[in-house]
Amino acid sequence: MSQAAQSPSSLAVELDAAGVADAIRRELRDWAWLAVGALAVAGVFALLLALSRIPGMDEAPFWPIGFFYKGLVIHVVFSLVIWLLGVFTFLVSVATLRVGGEDMRAAPLGRIGQGFVLVAFPCLFAPAFFDATEPELTNYIPLIRHTAYDLGLLLLAVGVLAPVARLFLNLPGRRTAVPPLTLAMAIAGFIFCLALVAFAIAATMLADRGELASSRELVFWGGGHLLQFVSAIVLLTNWRILARRSLGEKTVNDGVFRVAVCLIGALAIPAPFFFGAFAAFSDAQHEAFRLLQFGIVAPTLIFAISLVAGARAIGRRSHLPWRDPAFFALATSLALFALGGVMGFLITGSDTRTPAHYHAVVTAVSVSSAGMLLTYGLEELGRQPVSALTTRALIGLYGGGQFVASIGMFVAGGYGAARKTPTGVGSLDAVAAAGMAVHGVASIFTILGGAAFVIVAIRALSRPGAIGAGRLAPD
Repeated sequence: MSQAAQSPSSLAVELDAAGVADAIRRELRDWAWLAVGALAVAGVFALLLALSRIPGMDEAPFWPIGFFYKGLVIHVVFSLVIWLLGVFTFLVSVATLRVGGEDMRAAPLGRIGQGFVLVAFPCLFAPAFFDATEPELTNYIPLIRHTAYDLGLLLLAVGVLAPVARLFLNLPGRRTAVPPLTLAMAIAGFIFCLALVAFAIAATMLADRGELASSRELVFWGGGHLLQFVSAIVLLTNWRILARRSLGEKTVNDGVFRVAVCLIGALAIPAPFFFGAFAAFSDAQHEAFRLLQFGIVAPTLIFAISLVAGARAIGRRSHLPWRDPAFFALATSLALFALGGVMGFLITGSDTRTPAHYHAVVTAVSVSSAGMLLTYGLEELGRQPVSALTTRALIGLYGGGQFVASIGMFVAGGYGAARKTPTGVGSLDAVAAAGMAVHGVASIFTILGGAAFVIVAIRALSRPGAIGAGRLAPD
């Protein structure tokens, strides 16, 4: 039927559906903006951290007292926590669009969530500039002791929870199998909820003991481990997207992918019960959470091996597509994950080997996320693609720099370099000093790569384009 022959009511329905689709894609664009914006804030604080190392800067007019560690807290929170949660919410929204379409239930929850996250930004970084605040380098979610910062964390949690809840509301009533991407994000969303439950249980137990104000590390220990399970599923999802784009859909075994993400979800379920199974905040409970995290390795490794096997099969028939930015990001991420995994099993004691492992693995997630956003993400949004050369260059700087930096930090830790301290090389063993020097130089390339990604992503997202032109790639 031609448009001219359509009844006014049917035409109105079609126009309304198109409007909903455009609104959803605008929401996807804004989640991408929030994720990239978090990295931009982290970059500003990286610059401020460098300035704070200048002798006498603490005495400069208007410079906050004891800024270095407060600035470090903000840099970590925005570059690791908010950036990766922003990527997660982007993928959750894509997954919801796949199952809900133009008839999406509770569609406003996405915009509501973005509002909460946007308000959380200044609440989280502003306390770094207050003289009376104190930083606390807790694991997973470092803190600044201030009411505004606490409010920012709460707003961030609610903001991410809103699109997750919307995804859950759109799952019932499906007549076909849940697509792999949607399954992965639903499981990751479930784990995110478990992390919030773990935070709440720990905070309640500490409050009952009158220790909430003095034991913030214990609040975030259990839930922080669960957030790593969320990041693991984001990593696998990014790998799947990048592999399908660069190696072909048949190269990716979706059966293996489904098994891997389901295993990660199943392994996360016992975590909240650790608060009842072990003495509260005991060494045994602490160790249980630590050991649980090793469960991520097996399912992640299973899917990684399947991807490598598929790539090798292609390599035997023809050349691997190294010029394809999606494949380059995939290979770089796999290499970083392999490096971090090996390091994780070689750690003994508390030194810079722990952050070396953590930085390699987290950068594997970040590199895959950057590659995903600059390829698949821009396509979903109907934006012009970034040149392949530019994408490969910034991924090489970012991922390659962190690969070398992590090795340098790991070597330094093996020779006594302490973590969470700005230790000068003069106080270290010669080998440790050399390792930290390598780490410092390589980190410059990592920072350059991260800054390049932010600039390129901002330019790509700022280009005019028809939002409705974005399409859903086959799932």
